[in-house]
Amino acid sequence: MPERSLTPLYPFSAVVGLADLRLALLLNAVSPAVGGVLVRGEKGTAKSTVVRALAALLPTLTAVAGCRFACDPAAPYAACPDGPHEAGQDAAVRRARLVELPVGATEDRLVGALDLERVLTSGQAAYSPGLLAAAHRGVLYVDEVNLLHDHLVDLLLDAAAMGEAYVERDGVSVRHAARFLLVGTMNPEEGELRPQLLDRFGLAVQVRAPREPRERAEVVRRRLAYEADPAGFAARWADADASLADRIVAARERLPAVALPDAELIRITGVCAAFEVDGLRADLVVARAALALAAWHGRVEVTAQDVRDAARLALPHRRRRDPFDSPDLDENALEEALRHAAPPDGGPHDGESGRDGGAAGRRGGPDGSDGGRDHGAHDAAGPGGDPGRPGDQGPRGEEDPQGEDGPHDGGPDNGPDDDRPRPGGPGGGARPDRERPAPRPHGDAQRRDADGDSRLAGAGQQRAEAARPQRARLFAVPGTGEGAAGRRSPAYTRTGRTVGARVPAGTLTALHLAATVRAAARRQDARGRRPGGPLLLAAADLREPVRRGRESNLVLFCVDASGSMAARKRMGAVKGAVLSLLLDAYQRRDKVGLVTFRGDAARLALPPTSSVEAGAARLRELPTGGRTPLAAGLRQAAHTLRVERLRDPRRRALLVVVTDGRATAGADPVGEAMRVAAGLAAGGVAAVVVDCESGPVRLGLAARLAARLNAEHVPLTEVTAQGLAGVARRDRRTAA
Repeated sequence: MPERSLTPLYPFSAVVGLADLRLALLLNAVSPAVGGVLVRGEKGTAKSTVVRALAALLPTLTAVAGCRFACDPAAPYAACPDGPHEAGQDAAVRRARLVELPVGATEDRLVGALDLERVLTSGQAAYSPGLLAAAHRGVLYVDEVNLLHDHLVDLLLDAAAMGEAYVERDGVSVRHAARFLLVGTMNPEEGELRPQLLDRFGLAVQVRAPREPRERAEVVRRRLAYEADPAGFAARWADADASLADRIVAARERLPAVALPDAELIRITGVCAAFEVDGLRADLVVARAALALAAWHGRVEVTAQDVRDAARLALPHRRRRDPFDSPDLDENALEEALRHAAPPDGGPHDGESGRDGGAAGRRGGPDGSDGGRDHGAHDAAGPGGDPGRPGDQGPRGEEDPQGEDGPHDGGPDNGPDDDRPRPGGPGGGARPDRERPAPRPHGDAQRRDADGDSRLAGAGQQRAEAARPQRARLFAVPGTGEGAAGRRSPAYTRTGRTVGARVPAGTLTALHLAATVRAAARRQDARGRRPGGPLLLAAADLREPVRRGRESNLVLFCVDASGSMAARKRMGAVKGAVLSLLLDAYQRRDKVGLVTFRGDAARLALPPTSSVEAGAARLRELPTGGRTPLAAGLRQAAHTLRVERLRDPRRRALLVVVTDGRATAGADPVGEAMRVAAGLAAGGVAAVVVDCESGPVRLGLAARLAARLNAEHVPLTEVTAQGLAGVARRDRRTAA
């Protein structure tokens, strides 16, 4: 595999801060069985830089010469496609590889491509290894893993869990070893991973940019020094990196002899039970991470501190049960759960490990020294100081400025206003997640929210609390599309029900056997087939299946936030209905966007994104009041849809207009709104109008708007499945 660049990578030991991230990566380097690392953080926090720097620390490996799958000569994979490998074969020594999986990768690029045409026509199995094979015994890095399609994430995580990759195409199969250190990075602003996929990552770390000026200055200082002389900068930190690499080797050798006492095992299972995580994967990951921590620190037995630090890295992302939950871990909740989980006969007293730092920051970071959040001036000492200390500040990579890891103080959700239930309590039970209120904005968002409330109060405007979301009706785009696989509208996809066959346009990836046989049968006489002889196939006979499944869509909400919607009870119901539709969009793999209109104008409150969490947050913060510029809202929606069609022409859109149909802004507000609606209909925009009108006197304007949009008209009470059930019961009573 060609080298990425001749320019030396930013040294791992030169990293400023990011203690938890560095520790999580090093623990996986010591014990890949921990299950990989998911790195969550805002843009520009050096996530990619640190991951790339790790590869240089990994020990060299010995592989069978000429084996495309890097088999270990001492224990070659029995089913290796390049095998069998005989004892005493030539071997080659090389560094572990860092393999990057791009967001736009296909399934064949990931797992490898099997040439079905060659297999069927010549009988030769032709397999081209994918990225999983290239990453075997190295690091597989997935940047923006949350943007990777779900079925690729499934394949990736299955291979990481089983240690092998399996490719099958219509009865022809190939398997090979695929054991690697999996690292995924993501920006939560672009959408969260689904809980079932989050759970498959062993550890998770949150990173944020530092706020302390001296720490930011050290980040910039080191970055500038690296850019001025990459080779010289790397040389200054070479000894520190070599020391970490030697320590990884020593910890790997020590790991099999590390013991996990029953008292600490009970502590592990107790804290996982307290947080009510699903299944037993969390228990196993915490145990493996605690063993790796003990080996890293040179101990022969796991301690209570190892369990605490492992739990901080292994549990946060497993607390998320629905798309509106925050994946952060409450430090106080963890401490209380650990106290309740302590063995009654006396494992080490909980207080011995204290509560004065993070997983890497309390006992220190990668070198085990006492770091914490005290990032002092010692960092300016450079490599002559202690480059492995967590207080040392973090790496500057090719393009990232730098950041600090987040959870030292419990993450962003642990301010004084945090109202989530804590484990424990009078009954000693621990229910940190069940029925807890939806996450509130924190940090800057919380301050903006408070400032907004004061401004709204002065302007006579209101902000209503949303009703609890419920299961929503399915609204789909008419016709059959060809967009990304999802769960909403009918589409021709790679998976689903077979509805026909066609000549493959490119490489054959799936075979329609019956259609292939029919195509070949018509040509057997011309090919000289003997009676009773085998079917003679040619490339021209091959057919692939046409499958019909469902696609994901762009669901653009256009929400009326004017004074006519301002009654708290009414707007609360509207927000609850839209939250229900957002939850439905999350489950159906859609992108979402939010246009709001009130006063004199409309605005794009949320550009189209995969993050339904962002949509829910903007909706909860939505103020109401003022006039009703309905036409402006529809024009803003039309503009947004035009732009998105240029960016992603295969993704069909569904416009959901939430309004009572009244318009009060402009010379002819209702007529203008109807003209814009007719233009949207002429452009083929699929739409739904959610009618929010209520009360004994109704004008029916939303129904008129739906007719001009050529859209489905749905009363607000019928948006959710529960609302539909209520309507059905009412109709039955009326009929009786």
